[in-house]
Amino acid sequence: MFTGRAVGPYQAAVVRIGFGLAWTGFLLREWPERRVLYGDRSPWSDELAARLLAQNHAFTVLSWYHGRLWFELVYHLAIVSAVLFTLGWRTRVSGVLFLVTVVSLQNRDVFVGDGGDNVVHLMAVYLAFTRCARVWSLDARRARDGGAVWLWALLGLVLLLGPAGLTGSAGAAGPVRLLWVPWAVAGLWWLVNRRRPGSEWRDVLDALANMVHNCAMLVIAGQVVLIYATAGWYKVQGSRWQDGTALHYPLHLDYFTPWPWLSGVLDAGLLPVFLLSYGTVIVQVAFPFTLANRRVKNVLLALMMVEHAGIAVVLGLPFFSLAMIAADAVFLPTPVLLRVGRRAGALRRPRREP
Repeated sequence: MFTGRAVGPYQAAVVRIGFGLAWTGFLLREWPERRVLYGDRSPWSDELAARLLAQNHAFTVLSWYHGRLWFELVYHLAIVSAVLFTLGWRTRVSGVLFLVTVVSLQNRDVFVGDGGDNVVHLMAVYLAFTRCARVWSLDARRARDGGAVWLWALLGLVLLLGPAGLTGSAGAAGPVRLLWVPWAVAGLWWLVNRRRPGSEWRDVLDALANMVHNCAMLVIAGQVVLIYATAGWYKVQGSRWQDGTALHYPLHLDYFTPWPWLSGVLDAGLLPVFLLSYGTVIVQVAFPFTLANRRVKNVLLALMMVEHAGIAVVLGLPFFSLAMIAADAVFLPTPVLLRVGRRAGALRRPRREP
């Protein structure tokens, strides 16, 4: 059964769309300041970044060349790949590009961003191993999720000619060599589909793809549980969370008050702050223990999504909240997603005149 079918295709599609939208929105919002965040105007200079990369051996294609032209190419490729990944176009290729650009930009300056960026970073890795375009994607409408031969050849050429591809620095050569693995798998997949579409080789590859997908979905679910369990139990140890006043402090920070009047309303009384602070801890600690009970799990899942929506509005963290809601979507029940998909399809279809 573990290799017979890809589990959670609708959940995987929602996770893909959610994280694609979160990263696209972040890149577009920061477009005017992109050079300050990750480029040649960043306070974290190329020299400082190179020193840190030499220590932590992190991967970023921005270290291949220095200069504005290369940075602009990578940044705008990140936007394009995020949009294509969200739409589910040539997902094997766009998913790998999404992963590479996310990792490259975030590793260029690790001091930029918040917890949402860490979640996007992790999920970009996991999603590269899923069959997340089986439904609700442009690939699904073509009844395939592969990449074009010209894209495959172009990416192979980039890997071959890149300064870290064959003869580059030791710190970058290892991660780049790993990119040859999905490139080779995609080529093998295309070759089998082209030469022996109904053969046993095709069935073996399909079973292996399902197994990898199912493992990745399990890891995504485990990562979400770990995030909430860790956050909840750390909050339990904090004195401000114990006395129920933790929410009071971010509501008085200028950085987290895009709507001062709304923050003032929430902080006007002790009871709302107390209930929200304690409610956050209870929901996060309890969520891992409710997975065995579908109804209770769905209730807490809805509460957490509402909580993240509130964080997006009240604290001004829309992309962090969208990333967390997208991660939560791995636990959404399939009937609910099917119902939403039918309603969305009905809205797209033109109404017939009587």
